[in-house]
Amino acid sequence: MRRLTVSALVAISALMALPPSISHAQMGGGRGGGGGGGGQQDDDDAKKKKRDSEWGSNAPALAQLRNAGPCPYVKVLYDAARYVELKDSKEASAAVGYTGEIQGLSAGCSYKADQPITVQMQVLFSLGKGPQAHEQHKTYRYWVAVTHRNESVLAKEYFDLPVTFPAGQDRVSVTETLGNVVIPRSDTKVSGANFEVLIGFDVTPEMAAFNRDGKRFRPNTGVTTAAQ
Repeated sequence: MRRLTVSALVAISALMALPPSISHAQMGGGRGGGGGGGGQQDDDDAKKKKRDSEWGSNAPALAQLRNAGPCPYVKVLYDAARYVELKDSKEASAAVGYTGEIQGLSAGCSYKADQPITVQMQVLFSLGKGPQAHEQHKTYRYWVAVTHRNESVLAKEYFDLPVTFPAGQDRVSVTETLGNVVIPRSDTKVSGANFEVLIGFDVTPEMAAFNRDGKRFRPNTGVTTAAQ
């Protein structure tokens, strides 16, 4: 169990399991937990299908509970969604070292009256090693940040993700559970829609630019090239 305090404003901790009584947080431009009707049901069904396609057999089971207000928006920062090491900064498949991608994100929140907003998340990482990755062990680093929506960062915390690649395998999937992202509220009028929770790899400026330009390698590109 990992439990870390970010600041007096926001606390983030990594837990082994999620409590069952949570409601789904907003993803991207999705709508919040309040209200009902066929439109909301259609949105929920679409989100479930998308989650199932991303997670496959690793799909998390997060129970739904409607809050009085919407949950914070939970997003993967595009510039930090992937981690790609390139030897000597060469953008070639033969130069690829360790890689990583945030492949799935499921989140929920709970709050009522003037209580703080508590957000929980499960994150699916797909991690790999290319021709330039020579060790079976790699510690990746990622971060979670809470912001005023489209404004300032309230808190940011880094987490280490140690990974061991089994012999003969160059890709593994890891699910991380993050609980107790606590966002205080001054009164009942402050809803979760005022906040965002962002997640991403700890990347270099070069990696961020590589992601921003939409560049990527196919999972088997480096292996095929090395064999040739």
